[in-house]
Amino acid sequence: MQPQTGFLSLAEELLFCILSFLPYRDILRCTSVCRTLRQTYLSSSELQYIVEISGQQLLAIPNTDNSIPISKRLQLLRDKAHAWFKVDIHSFETVSITRAPLSRENIVAGGHFCLWNTHEDTAMIFPILPKPSQQSIQRNWLPGTLCSVPHSCNLDVFMDPAQNLIAVAYVIHRKTVYINLGALDGDGVHPQAAGERLFWSDDSENHSETTNAKLKGFGRHIALSRRLDDENWTSLDKVWQLQIWDWKYSTTSSSILSGAVPNRSGALIDFCFLGNNRLLVITDNLNLYSIENMSQTPELLACFLMPIPLMLRYLSPIDDIGYNSQPHMQAQATMCTSDPTHRLICLTALSSRSGLFFSTQVFIISTRIFFDLNEMVAATPIPWQHWGPSNTRIFRHPFHFKIHINGNRVLQALPVGTRYSQLILHLMDFSPLAVTNSRGLGRVVKEPSTTYISAGGFGESLTTSLPYVQVLFSDRKFDRADSELEDMWIDEERIYMLHADVEYATFDGNPNFLTSPIDKLEVIDV
Repeated sequence: MQPQTGFLSLAEELLFCILSFLPYRDILRCTSVCRTLRQTYLSSSELQYIVEISGQQLLAIPNTDNSIPISKRLQLLRDKAHAWFKVDIHSFETVSITRAPLSRENIVAGGHFCLWNTHEDTAMIFPILPKPSQQSIQRNWLPGTLCSVPHSCNLDVFMDPAQNLIAVAYVIHRKTVYINLGALDGDGVHPQAAGERLFWSDDSENHSETTNAKLKGFGRHIALSRRLDDENWTSLDKVWQLQIWDWKYSTTSSSILSGAVPNRSGALIDFCFLGNNRLLVITDNLNLYSIENMSQTPELLACFLMPIPLMLRYLSPIDDIGYNSQPHMQAQATMCTSDPTHRLICLTALSSRSGLFFSTQVFIISTRIFFDLNEMVAATPIPWQHWGPSNTRIFRHPFHFKIHINGNRVLQALPVGTRYSQLILHLMDFSPLAVTNSRGLGRVVKEPSTTYISAGGFGESLTTSLPYVQVLFSDRKFDRADSELEDMWIDEERIYMLHADVEYATFDGNPNFLTSPIDKLEVIDV
């Protein structure tokens, strides 16, 4: 007789190695096969770390401090996920911010507050309660210093603290468009840029005017979308164009998209990067393009149809500017970041009746649908029924609610009380392991929900079922009339809430003249 050998008779170190090559769901399935494999999993911090980081839909940041034992990293990862469900929103630090009245172009990115005042053409960036290991940038741009080109008008400003980059898009005589590339912490051209400025490569600027523009970036890519109006100002002549540059490689680009303005509206199309090689263009529908080959027009991979025509707006998360590709500013502070192939995007659309806006429709969409494609999908648009219900959650909120998104977490400030006079915070976690990590602190929502959406005379009830865990922080309420919760953001470790300190001066007997406010930014560590 020959001795019987099999998989389970292998040394435990070999079992660890073999299981580590499996996707995290398959590792978990193996633990239910027999007691030996379950014990193998429970005795391996490496396998549990793979399951935890994949189940939270995160990517490990390379070149972090390897002196931290894997068991410690595993515990830190689990503790951080758990901490989000028991946030103490009464414990915060306050940062004062002086801004010009009615300034609205502000974001939080990379632990910095960034602001561009479109009316005064000023900008600033400063660190928000920086940690010792964080690289900090602090600077103010006075009027005329963002771009000193004669007869120019700035269209948009983009700041990426992770790459020390400021990009300024401007137009000369409302036609010729350029993008200047500079360093946030000093004057002159960005040291990694291919040149001082990027050039728009299309000749349509010779007979059309640029009336609206959006500038965004992700890693080595910068994209600018603009609306072109014919000089005759006829609505039929309004089109949009979008150009993408590899700003570290070339100042010109052949990667250009264009189309008609959706619904002949005055709105500009929106777009977002899905990692370093895919771009989602948001019109009436969602159009997915490959941008791997920057020497040609982006390749259409798929068109995802929305249920009814909507004027959609993309909500940019804090991690939308490329920290996955340039994580050096946060590498020592955190071990992982969101996976662009498994995170969330948020689209909003106004719902109207007789021309009066009264609510906002919110689409929370998992990006996994934009990566699970077959080769023939670009030939035929994908109906909503085939992609939307299982990959989306739809919510309908009063118009004055607040929302922000990061990775797989969504933070909302929802109106409550009489005439929605107050706001409370509401956190949702859509990661697969959220149910386990909540440890009973959150309510698990797996059952489908039905929401009525409407726009432009069209309406439909839609059922969606993307699962999540939710927590309501109802022990602190914000008075909408007094606190002026202007905006809020979340990142991997903090919640930021911007309160406008509105002051009114009496003008002709009416208290309606806004003085320069000193706003307050609340920072909650998680």
